[in-house]
Amino acid sequence: MNHARLRAVLTATTLTLAVTGCSLVGTENEQRPPAGEPSSQEPARGSGEVVVVSHESFTLPKKLTKAFERETGYTIKVRAAGDAGTLATKLSLTAGNPIGDVAFGIDNTFASRPLDAGAFAEFEPSFPGPEEYQLDEGSDRLTAIDHGSVCVNADIDWFKAEGKQPPAELSDLADPAYRGLFVTPGASTSSPGMAFFLATVAEFGDDWPAFWEDLLANDAKIVDGWEDAYYGDFTAGSDTGKRPLVVSYDSSPAFTVEGDRSTTGTVFDTCFRQVEYAGVLEGADNPEGAEAFIEWLLTDEVQSQIPELMYMFPVSPSADVPEDWAKYALPAKDPYEVSPEEIASQREQWLTEWTDLISR
Repeated sequence: MNHARLRAVLTATTLTLAVTGCSLVGTENEQRPPAGEPSSQEPARGSGEVVVVSHESFTLPKKLTKAFERETGYTIKVRAAGDAGTLATKLSLTAGNPIGDVAFGIDNTFASRPLDAGAFAEFEPSFPGPEEYQLDEGSDRLTAIDHGSVCVNADIDWFKAEGKQPPAELSDLADPAYRGLFVTPGASTSSPGMAFFLATVAEFGDDWPAFWEDLLANDAKIVDGWEDAYYGDFTAGSDTGKRPLVVSYDSSPAFTVEGDRSTTGTVFDTCFRQVEYAGVLEGADNPEGAEAFIEWLLTDEVQSQIPELMYMFPVSPSADVPEDWAKYALPAKDPYEVSPEEIASQREQWLTEWTDLISR
């Protein structure tokens, strides 16, 4: 996700978060050379352009991209392809005749679509990351880059000012006490939106349509993407926002810190785990450059930047993370999960039914 606008609003303290040197995941046995130290297998220098196809929120600092270009000989060109759902569709439709060399931003909720279409070539990096983030089907083609949990976030200050309590679980969102207070990106156009939808499937099973009917009857708002929801409608993300409940991430409160407190909080009983992947596109003009780009995304130099850039946790166990994350970016301990196999077999039917339901 693109946090440029958010960082512009945050305090200087948040912008200059110190790193701790501690790891979020993994063990000492999984360590690899720190950023800046040579590995035993230095990649060969290349040349030419590496076209990175990603969701519209993807961003990397110029300092990092210039370092990649200097160290590898390749140049980076980023091509935005809409939100994560749109990205998955475009990659599927252009399988074998891709619009770039490498894709980033496909997550576990949409991965099966482009994988089934044959959009990705086989590639296993030298450091694939912890096993828990790899796909059961497709791990030889998609590499985990970051992870987090999609959760409902609440504007704590808004609820305090109104003398109300935030919701505690999914079913509360359909309670009349929260009428007109909730906004979510759509399941068919947004990976966070799809993750939230899957949380409702995990909680309510075959009865998920009834919950969504209650949710819509309670004046829930559905928008295209995460940025539309967070920066457009969420009271803590926009001066004109009118809804104090939004689908975002368990790490989001670390980016709304004022002084020694965060103005937002996570509703942990609404969370769904999300993992984002990168993959070399089948038929790429520059597959070697694409492979070098993925290897670079896994370096601690880049992994340590992921929290501030994309709200997500790095997959590298040796990456440094901002100090305030230990206090404010509390990971969901027991997020909802739906197996990739069930998502693959049911997703199209679910989305068709969901789209029909919200269109009534």
